[in-house]
Amino acid sequence: SASAFAPQKPRSELVRTSLRLLTSSAYRLQSECRKALPAEGGPGTDIQLVTQQVIQCAYDIAKAAKQLVTITTKENNN
Repeated sequence: SASAFAPQKPRSELVRTSLRLLTSSAYRLQSECRKALPAEGGPGTDIQLVTQQVIQCAYDIAKAAKQLVTITTKENNN
C-alpha cells in the first residue's frame, strides 16, 4: 500500500517533537531532583530509584538536544 511509503516528517515537526521531549524531560528532571533533596527525601524516598530517574531524564535531554543540533545543522547546510 502507498501508506508504507509515507514521506518523512517535515523538519519543523521534528523540531517541535524534539522541543517537547526537551521540555518534558527538563520538568521531570526538576521534579526528580526535588525528591532527592534532604528536606523532602524522608525515610520513604528510594534514592536509588530517584537516581535512576534523574539519569533517564538527563539522557532524554541529551537525546533531544542532539536531535535539535542534527536537524538545524542539516537545515543550515541546505
